[in-house]
Amino acid sequence: MKAGLTFLSTWLVAALLVTGPALADAPAECLIDENRPSYVVALPHVAKAIAAKKLDILVMGSGSSGLPASAGARKAYPARLQAALAEALPDVAVKVTPDVKSRRTAAAMLHALPAALAATKPALLIWQTGTVDAMQAVSSSRFGDVLEAGITLAAEAGADTVLVNSQYSPRTESMIALGTYSETMRWVALLHEIPLFNRFAIMRQWADLGTFELAGAANKLDTAVRVHDCIGRLLADLVLEGAKAGGPE
Repeated sequence: MKAGLTFLSTWLVAALLVTGPALADAPAECLIDENRPSYVVALPHVAKAIAAKKLDILVMGSGSSGLPASAGARKAYPARLQAALAEALPDVAVKVTPDVKSRRTAAAMLHALPAALAATKPALLIWQTGTVDAMQAVSSSRFGDVLEAGITLAAEAGADTVLVNSQYSPRTESMIALGTYSETMRWVALLHEIPLFNRFAIMRQWADLGTFELAGAANKLDTAVRVHDCIGRLLADLVLEGAKAGGPE
């Protein structure tokens, strides 16, 4: 276990929610003060890519990383992430490639990962997973092993990794035990010293504060579009701060 884990063990691994370029003009509804970490995880490959003026990002995810066809890929968080980064980095060619398919377990994404990494050659892998594994009752140890294998593949391909956990909804939380999988993701992130974007905690706080109505039939497409926009902006902020920490002294 690396020495840096001593610092990380004191950090509640969550989304990097600091005021930065990506959030400067963000809607007020996107901003969250709770769970603001004091430690930033460096993203050295991202820093190198930004310095070279070309930043490629691969998003591997299941259905919750996309939106229905009526909204289209343009409004899902991978596209909003690209827009936020392009705005913050006007001199950098930013491309976010989504590899998003419904009902994929982490193992299914791991199987597809080598080809996706080879095709996109990203500086950063954003890996959203957990819900389908919870629905299928995949063992937590198996889930953790798959995550570690994927992180290793990304590192060997010259990419940093950010993990993204499940989205929150009151209805889903009452039906699926997501806590075990979120905790496994948290520990894998700690062990590998990579960021975990805690989407579940962020969305639950939005629901608790009444920022977004996420319950039942009220969770309509316009709400989903606004949530995805905020998630994209917050992810962009995480990437920018991680790149800053991963750059030269």
